[in-house]
Amino acid sequence: MALLDHKQNYSFSRYFDMGLEASELAMELGYTLSRKNLQLPQFHGELDRLEELHDRLEEVLPYVPLTSELARREIIISRVMTEVIHYTHAELRIEYPLKVSNWLQGNLDYLFQLKNPATQFVVIEAKYEDLTRGFTQLVAELAAIDQWEKTPNLDQQPQVIGAVTTGLSWQFGRLDRASKSLEQGINSYRVPEDLESVMRILVAAVNGTERPDQNR
Repeated sequence: MALLDHKQNYSFSRYFDMGLEASELAMELGYTLSRKNLQLPQFHGELDRLEELHDRLEEVLPYVPLTSELARREIIISRVMTEVIHYTHAELRIEYPLKVSNWLQGNLDYLFQLKNPATQFVVIEAKYEDLTRGFTQLVAELAAIDQWEKTPNLDQQPQVIGAVTTGLSWQFGRLDRASKSLEQGINSYRVPEDLESVMRILVAAVNGTERPDQNR
């Protein structure tokens, strides 16, 4: 039985609200999904402002109840996103509108784009601190980027990587575009405890490389 109605429109956020299993939505969209301990490449260069960011987060977190999406965005997520810009010089799109089809449309919370090399990386802020439903939404957004007319061809960009986060917790996913297969990381990272790992994964993903000589 089909999960989605061909006559209906579905936004990215609607998939979150529907509560579908990520693997079920992937199959409906023409992809496979596997869950694994996902070890993504990490940037090996110097992160010259990492300690400063870590200390700022540890200083303010005891004084800010993270009970709303706005609080998590302002206190943690936006700070991490701007640090990624510092290391990659990537262009960041916030609430970026994207429509590929009636099933793949909506606003991307955060989309990083580099002109050279051609790389795209999407980050979703999980509503209600629900990473499980957030990853289902991530499946739809990764599929949309895969099928987007502005996405480089397979030779230039064979994979698309994304993350879903509550601010404090981060979970990553990867789409292999040639095989139409998605990987969901069963491992997650905590901020600020695992801030260095999160930053190194983000910088490597946005740069499209894990080589240290890409540090800026």
